[in-house]
Amino acid sequence: MRAALALLPLLAAAQALHRGKAYVREKVCHEYKILGKENFRTLTIISTSQKYSNGTFQEIGHLVREIVSLAETCCADGADPSCYDAGSTALSEKSCGPDSPFPAHPGAAQCCGQQGLERKLCLAALRHPPQPLPRFLQPSDSELCHAFRLEPREFADRFLYEYASSYSQAPLPVLLASTTTFLSMVSTCCISSAPTACFLKEKLERRTLSLLTLTSNRICSRFSAYGKDKASFSTLASLAQKIPTASFEELLPLAEDAAEVASQCCDSMAEDCMQKKLLEHTARVCSALSAQDERFAACCKGKNLMENHFCILAMPPAPATRLPEPPEPTNKELCAKEGALHATRFLFELARRHPNLPEAVLAKLYDASRKLRGECCSSKDPSACWDSKRQRIASELFPFLAKANQLCGQYHKLPFLEFKKRLRDSLAQPEPEPTPAPLEQLLEQRASFAASCCLPDAPPLLCASKV
Repeated sequence: MRAALALLPLLAAAQALHRGKAYVREKVCHEYKILGKENFRTLTIISTSQKYSNGTFQEIGHLVREIVSLAETCCADGADPSCYDAGSTALSEKSCGPDSPFPAHPGAAQCCGQQGLERKLCLAALRHPPQPLPRFLQPSDSELCHAFRLEPREFADRFLYEYASSYSQAPLPVLLASTTTFLSMVSTCCISSAPTACFLKEKLERRTLSLLTLTSNRICSRFSAYGKDKASFSTLASLAQKIPTASFEELLPLAEDAAEVASQCCDSMAEDCMQKKLLEHTARVCSALSAQDERFAACCKGKNLMENHFCILAMPPAPATRLPEPPEPTNKELCAKEGALHATRFLFELARRHPNLPEAVLAKLYDASRKLRGECCSSKDPSACWDSKRQRIASELFPFLAKANQLCGQYHKLPFLEFKKRLRDSLAQPEPEPTPAPLEQLLEQRASFAASCCLPDAPPLLCASKV
């Protein structure tokens, strides 16, 4: 990551942009002068591609040109002190125009109803939701070199845009280091006398950084979508499904530690925060679980902790284990001071008894449990409220969990065509003569859900909308 150090001072300004402080002339001009135009432009492409991850290459290009031009003009020695404010006002006016060339955002209309600094700060705080799945596909070595030789600058710009928008939730320092080393690899190997050997060597050297980008994007996507407490539960449930023999007391600290890593590093401008904290977390997971489970032991035996962490993330759920029925928390326990902990423990027990339950379903359960606790514990008669809810949970929730667990279990186990065949057969059973259209529609919905949301790296926002 050392190659990226020269650009790191601007990261503070990029973070200020997200916080609505981008129109402070002194700060932007200070960074522009330290970095120079080209480095400033590079990081502007990365940060705007992250913020507006659903924008087109052309839209991002328009915005980058305006930002760089504003800095170049108004940060020059002798520039009128009012230049930057006037330029940023013109930029906000252009953003609100009917023919704006910049990335569209549904929140822009509300911002454009404001005036002056409030409008600028509102526009600066807008951010697109992340792409459900990274769309960046690395071309072959020969394709990379062909595009690089054809137009080096456009090649670099397009790569920065595609990579940063695909991994928009990865911390800025991680993205900066990853893109810098990638472009260095291309520029070095495409002029090498032995490009194949060169690419192989460089890719091996970049492997840890590539895994860090992929992993941190996933971690921070969940943290952004869920918040700290729910992200902790998500990790707890995932671990419970992978090692159902481990206790709640063993896994909860590891889950809380994972959420703390995300809390400290997803928005951090420190160069090595994510890598350092994530590797420390991985070491703790391996120390706690390797002796209990041979699959964890296999993942943890490598010398590269980042590869070990990725191995654990990609680990499929364990086979179903016969466990006694979990004791349900009492009404009094759920409304006590430790009520949230009792509810989380029960959800943990459900997760390890249903190893194939998708994360999206577990996340919905987490939300529902918090809502129920809020409703019943604030009602006039909490016990009566809970008793009525328990009846519905027993009659509706548990059968649903069994079906969802079976759906993803079959998806993991069977080839896709066989999975769809069995799914069709199971959907046809409840009705003796189902009409073809509803059956086909339901079949495609369930198959699409399984293909998107039964995977360990399922996109949280997309799958939440499908449950």
